[in-house]
Amino acid sequence: MVEIIIIFLIVGLIITGILVNPVLVKRRRNRLQQRPFLPLWNAIVENNLPVYFFLSPAERKRLQGHIQVFLAEKQFIGCGGLAVTEEMKVIIAAVACLLLLNQRETYFPKLRSILVYPSTYFVNETAYTGNYIVEERRVARLGESWTNDQLVLSWEQVKQDTSNWRDGHNVVLHEFAHQLDQEDGKAEGVPILQRDSDYDLWTKVMTEEYQQLCNDIQRGVQTVMNSYGATNPAEFFAVATETFFEKPRQLLKQHPALYDQLQRYYQLDPVQWV
Repeated sequence: MVEIIIIFLIVGLIITGILVNPVLVKRRRNRLQQRPFLPLWNAIVENNLPVYFFLSPAERKRLQGHIQVFLAEKQFIGCGGLAVTEEMKVIIAAVACLLLLNQRETYFPKLRSILVYPSTYFVNETAYTGNYIVEERRVARLGESWTNDQLVLSWEQVKQDTSNWRDGHNVVLHEFAHQLDQEDGKAEGVPILQRDSDYDLWTKVMTEEYQQLCNDIQRGVQTVMNSYGATNPAEFFAVATETFFEKPRQLLKQHPALYDQLQRYYQLDPVQWV
C-alpha cells in the first residue's frame, strides 16, 4: 500500500512539474524582458544591425527583450582558439532575434549551444558516390544548424554579413531559420505554422517557388534569391528568409506570393524598414 502511495506521489509531482514549469519559464522570461537594456548593448546593436534604426520604438523594445532572454538561455562556445566576447554574443543574438520579433517567443527551444569559429571551418563529410562507394572528404563551412542542440557559425562571416546587410546573404538569419524549421524534429522547409489550415497554402506556394528557383538556376536566369536555395526545400526556406529580411522590396516585386507567406509567418513587413 505504501509503495502504491509513493508511486502516486511521484506521478503527481511529475505532472505538477510539467504543468508548472511553463508558467515559471514565462515569468522568468517576462522579468528578463523588462530589465533595462544596457547602454553598451544598445550601442553594439546600433553599430552592427543596420535595420535597428528603422524599427519602431515598440519593435526596438521587443527586440531588446528578446535579446536579453536569448543571452540568458543560450551558451556560447568559442572554437578554433576564438574567445567569444560580449560584443559577439550581442550581435549574434540581435540578428537571430529578428526572426522572433513579433510574438514568436519560443526562443529556438531545441538550441542550447552556439559554437563560434574565427572564420571558415572544416568538417569531415561522408558522401555516397554510387555503386555502394562511400567517400569521406573535408568540407569548408561558414555555418550549420544541427537538429539536436547546437548551431555553428563563422564569426568572420557574421561580421561580413552585418556590414553588407542588403546583399541577401546572412549566415545568422540562414542558420536560425533552419532552427525554426527543425522545431518539429524535421528539416523540410515547413516550420510550425499558427493554424493547421495554413499548411496547404504554405506547401503550395513554397513548392511552386522552389521549383521556379530550380528552373531559373538551370536556365541561367538571374534571381533575387541565392542559388543555394535550389539545393532542397529546407535550404530554400532558409535562403528565402535571408532575402525576406535583406532584400524585401526585390522579393515582394518578383515573388509576391512568397513574400506574403513569409510576412504571415514572421508577422513582419521588412519593406517598411527600407
